[in-house]
Amino acid sequence: MPPARSATRQRLIDSALALFASQGFTETTTRQIADLAQVNEATLFRQFGSKHDLLLVAIEDSGIFTRLSEALKTSLAQANSLPQALTYYSQELLESLGQTPELIRSVVGEAGHYTPENRRALGNSVKAANQDVANYLSRILEQEQIYARITPEKLAGLLNGLLFGALMIELTTEFHGLWGDREDMLNSLVQLCLYGAFDSSEGSEQPRAEAEVAIVANNTITTNHVADLSADLVRSLLLQAKKHSPLAYAVTYLLFAAGLQPHELLTLQRSHQISNARHHLIQVPEGQVRQVPVNQWIMGKRYGSYTNNPLSQWLKSRKDDSHFLFVNEAGSPLTQTDLATLWQAVTADLHLTDNGTPRMDQARQTWCVEMLMKGMEIEDLSILSGWDIAQLQPYARRARENAALERAIQLDQKV
Repeated sequence: MPPARSATRQRLIDSALALFASQGFTETTTRQIADLAQVNEATLFRQFGSKHDLLLVAIEDSGIFTRLSEALKTSLAQANSLPQALTYYSQELLESLGQTPELIRSVVGEAGHYTPENRRALGNSVKAANQDVANYLSRILEQEQIYARITPEKLAGLLNGLLFGALMIELTTEFHGLWGDREDMLNSLVQLCLYGAFDSSEGSEQPRAEAEVAIVANNTITTNHVADLSADLVRSLLLQAKKHSPLAYAVTYLLFAAGLQPHELLTLQRSHQISNARHHLIQVPEGQVRQVPVNQWIMGKRYGSYTNNPLSQWLKSRKDDSHFLFVNEAGSPLTQTDLATLWQAVTADLHLTDNGTPRMDQARQTWCVEMLMKGMEIEDLSILSGWDIAQLQPYARRARENAALERAIQLDQKV
């Protein structure tokens, strides 16, 4: 686009934003926008087609949704825990949206005047932003090894709905009296997400801080609690995956063979795998880029070879031209929801001793323990896994426990 035309387009966007914010979308005419931008009205229609289309471009240009993605990356780098991640994100969202309060009021207050196409486009923007948040939360949950009762997508949707509703209350009235200030509201919201609203223990007199610690201990899987799976269960799980579909088999295989975290699977492309007769490697592009070997042997059973295994068979079966390593039936990159649904189907008939079903994060825990039992040094596993040595200490302890148990059984059999 020629520079002069680009400048004209930007003036129209800036003028539209200013007028929408000051007098509302409905009351603003295309003639007013054109006059403020110092162009004729025909130029506006050539550039955008209609006032509604200009609104969507103006919203995108204002950064209501686009600034959020960068904010999430910053928050992810700064957050050391789930409470911090929730707090940072909530602050970033409210600050981002709060930079254009008049525009937000106009967009929300006059949504009834928009065409179905415009409302659908706005909805798609919200959905895309929500998926970014879901991916963000998923990474934090994986890093902290926390099991969530609902999917990251649902958690992100509920969190965004509560935050947006709170912002609308702030922007429309300062006399609501529902919370003290924004910091008070955010603290309460984070507490709600982490611990729920109610303490189910009858007659509990313990102080709030102690109660919260107890709830965390009951509802999270910390690095002090290793929940690796038995060899028999892993084999049954992989067999179930094989029966389900080539995609399920490939995903499950890679989880146990390379110890990848679920969100890492979703970012992999075909070019990230290196396979030959000597080895099969996966290059993980997120965070600190690293290479991880894809094992032929998992819990004492061999699954093909470096060049012919569940992952290579999945790739050979595909007819699409997507660059992503894993895609759904529609040919789109696999999402967190797709992955959760797949795992649920694969583990539906498998039960642990506590009557629960295997969790996806237990594949990585099992891989860590197995690698250490095979003789890998904890420093080397730290490089392959991306976890620091302190995080891996409980896995080293678990590997020693398993090895001691095996030796005790062998000694008994020699008697």
